[in-house]
Amino acid sequence: MEFQEIIESHFVWGLLLGLLIAGFILKNAIGSKMQLKREIKRIEGEMRDLQSHLNTQLKITATGSDSLSKEIVALKSQNENLRVNLATLQNKPDKAEQRQFRMQEMAIGTMRELAPGFAGAWEKAMRQAESDMDSAESGLKKLVRRVVPGLSYSAPRTVPNEAQVIESQADHL
Repeated sequence: MEFQEIIESHFVWGLLLGLLIAGFILKNAIGSKMQLKREIKRIEGEMRDLQSHLNTQLKITATGSDSLSKEIVALKSQNENLRVNLATLQNKPDKAEQRQFRMQEMAIGTMRELAPGFAGAWEKAMRQAESDMDSAESGLKKLVRRVVPGLSYSAPRTVPNEAQVIESQADHL
């Protein structure tokens, strides 16, 4: 068989055509494989970038959450302090109530002095104790009391006898 006979054979033509098609298919498969490898590398790079971005975002969010939780704790503490201060201020009598209280105390004092019996002597003793307290809260007595805490505010006064009480009541009437 000669070369020309071989070329004219239908089998050879079919074989060459099949090999040509197989070559194109192989070339396309290799090209697709290379393209897929490049795509996989690109996607892996994007995935690393996205993961890095996600880690950064999570760190930022964690820092923000931390600062917000600390701020919430500080605000809760401040809120509690303000609530306590408000309750304290609400319990304090205001100026009108204090004025009313003083007027009632003065009226009671006047009534005690005018009424016969023990009230007059009591009022004098209270005034004397008040003046002793005022003097003890200022000046030398205060200094002495701080240095020697066992000392009382003042020396006890002599209790007025019954005759002095009756005389003072008669003076007021």
